Amino acid sequence: MSETYSHSRLSTFENCRKKFYFRYVLKLPDDSEGVEAFVGKRVHEVLERLYQYIDRGHLPRFEQVIERYKANFEEQYDPARIRIVKKGLDKAYYRELGVRCLTHFYRRHYPFDADETLGIEQHVAFPLDSAGDYQIQGIIDRIVRTRDGIIEIQDYKTGNYVPSQSQLDQDRQLALYQIGVAEQLGHRGPFRLVWHYLAKDRTCTSTRSPEKLDQLKQQVMALIDEIRATEDFPAQKNNLCNWCEYRSACPLFGGKEPELATARPGPPGPS
Repeated sequence: MSETYSHSRLSTFENCRKKFYFRYVLKLPDDSEGVEAFVGKRVHEVLERLYQYIDRGHLPRFEQVIERYKANFEEQYDPARIRIVKKGLDKAYYRELGVRCLTHFYRRHYPFDADETLGIEQHVAFPLDSAGDYQIQGIIDRIVRTRDGIIEIQDYKTGNYVPSQSQLDQDRQLALYQIGVAEQLGHRGPFRLVWHYLAKDRTCTSTRSPEKLDQLKQQVMALIDEIRATEDFPAQKNNLCNWCEYRSACPLFGGKEPELATARPGPPGPS
């Protein structure tokens, strides 16, 4: 069976082949986590819990949502494992970043009756080709049906950066998810891709034509072919290096590279 690829796996290869090598070939364990990713996970899990309650007919109060987030943050925060890269910022700042994200979201969407939830943290797996040689998977934050029948694929972002519309119109991740959801649900009607930039209290949208989705399939299959043919994995400096969990092993930063693994990349997780 062909290995399965995710948007994260594809992006890692594009950004730094050495990181790809460490994560997907050597499969080195993550011994630390950037605080930004940590906050994102805590916000995502609280929003998942929120919609689970709503689906059961109970809307938690705003204060309950914030209390749950703070409790999860404190219970899971390990200073020996969580890395804060940006100078001048501390744990309290990032804890409040999550509070701000959830505050914006709750106030914008209250009383949470504008759409129907079809999936929360929904795993999707699908082939890009009829033979099944190019397998894709991912986790979708939320899938909804709006009152006018449009299916939305929604993604929560907790960072401060908001891309331009032209960048969103080229986004690969949610467009791939649209392909999978359309197949899963048998839905041939309109789709909308939605990003909630929680820290900035902004919601951005984009759509894809059938022609654009076919184009995307061809591009991703070509990228997978390139990955499969790659034998050399050089390190590449970029603006994400400071956040890389493999920095201590990277030759560009004086690290000692682990011994070679004998196996080629196996199926990654959904991330």
